[in-house]
Amino acid sequence: MQRCEWMIGKPDFYVSYHDKIWGQPCHQEQELFEWLILEMFSTGLSWQIVLSKKGNFEEAFDHFNPRIVSQYDEEKIEALLNNASIIRHRRKIEAAIQNAKAFLSVQEEFGSFDSYIWSFTDGQTIHRDGETRKTRSKLSDELTKDLKRRNFRWVGSVTIYSYLQAIGIINDHDSRCFCHQSIMKKS
Repeated sequence: MQRCEWMIGKPDFYVSYHDKIWGQPCHQEQELFEWLILEMFSTGLSWQIVLSKKGNFEEAFDHFNPRIVSQYDEEKIEALLNNASIIRHRRKIEAAIQNAKAFLSVQEEFGSFDSYIWSFTDGQTIHRDGETRKTRSKLSDELTKDLKRRNFRWVGSVTIYSYLQAIGIINDHDSRCFCHQSIMKKS
C-alpha cells in the first residue's frame, strides 16, 4: 500500500492519522472544533508532537466541547498551564477559549460550523493537482481573513491551510497515495 512520501519513517499513530483522518471530509462539529484547536497549538511546532499529545489534549480540554471550553476561567487556564502532558502556552490556551466562543457564534449564525466552513468550496473537496505541496492558498488566505473578522485568534493562513487539509476540504495526498484515489472517489 503506497502512502504519501512524507510518511516514511513516521510512528504508527501518525500513520493511522494519515490513513484514517487526514484529508477525509469531516462534518462533525466537535471534530471540526478539535482539529482547529490542535492545528492552532501546532503553530511553530512539529505536528507530530501535537498529534502525539492528542489524547492528553482531549482530556485536558473536555473532549473539545466548545460550550465547555468557552466557559474556561482563570482557574482552568492555570490548571492547563500546569498540565505537563499538553503544550503549555498561555496565549494559545486563551486563543482556544476565544475560538470556542467564536465557533459557537458561527454555529448560531449558520446553523452549524460545518455549513460555514464548507460553504467556502460549495461543499466540495479541492484535490491537489500536480506534485507540489503548498503551505497556503487563496482559499486559506480568504478563510483566515473571515475567521479573524469573526474574532478567531491564532489563525494564520498556513495554520488554516493545514486545518483545511486535516478536515478534508483540501485533499493534499500525493497522487500515488492510496488515500488520494479513495477520497477522489467519495467526492
